[in-house]
Amino acid sequence: MLILSLMVIIMGYFGLQAYSQAKKYEQSTQKLIMDKDVSKQAEYQAKEWVEKFSLGYYANEKRLVREEIIKAQKVHCSEAKRYTLYAMCILIVIMMSFFVIGLRLFTFFGGLSALVVLYFGLFTPLLTVTIHKELEYIGDVVLSFESKSLLGSVVKLWEGGDIIVALVILLFSVLIPLIKTLSLMFVAVVMESRFAHGIVKFFKLIGKWSMLDVFVVAVLLVYLTGNGSDVSHAEVQVGLYFFLAYVIVSMLVSLSADKMLEKVN
Repeated sequence: MLILSLMVIIMGYFGLQAYSQAKKYEQSTQKLIMDKDVSKQAEYQAKEWVEKFSLGYYANEKRLVREEIIKAQKVHCSEAKRYTLYAMCILIVIMMSFFVIGLRLFTFFGGLSALVVLYFGLFTPLLTVTIHKELEYIGDVVLSFESKSLLGSVVKLWEGGDIIVALVILLFSVLIPLIKTLSLMFVAVVMESRFAHGIVKFFKLIGKWSMLDVFVVAVLLVYLTGNGSDVSHAEVQVGLYFFLAYVIVSMLVSLSADKMLEKVN
């Protein structure tokens, strides 16, 4: 139990580092985007021409600043993916403990792990969408930039008037996963209670909807990327990996809880 507790803490640490690096990547991208609107891009391009015709006597300081931002951006992106990979490796080891520990212990710590990855899946940036256009003589101009987490996307949809879509995503990707995971952990603690059987029966009843949370996230991704047509660029962020990890882990924990109660009977 102590080893599993330590592994969950380590996984949470790696998840926190991945979240931190993902937010820094988002901030550095925003800095880069702000420097690529029409006026600033035109100024940048003019200084590029001056540098070419000055025969090396003039250096475009804006280009040097951009290069530093891009360098930092790549570092943060790489670090976010690296820490996410570490967290996923720890999660896999915890799931492999199914073969060496009891079902009750596995159900509880599996549920705890699911809560950790769900948290980062909800708050870590899920997708970045950049709308840009190539203009003659000016170059690549950014028209808009969006970077949202799952919860941030729900807020955006709500504020934009898409209340039904926001509520569906909130229900199936936030509330139900949270209640389900906490309930399965409760089952592991009070497995002898008759309430435990009722909880598992309830989630087995709605089991056919277990992939709906993935579906609504897919709908969200399409919604966010569909408004820019051929000038949009979408980039998946590490938050999506955490959320998909939650979906898989929660399914395994549900099966474990079911088998655990069958043995009690």
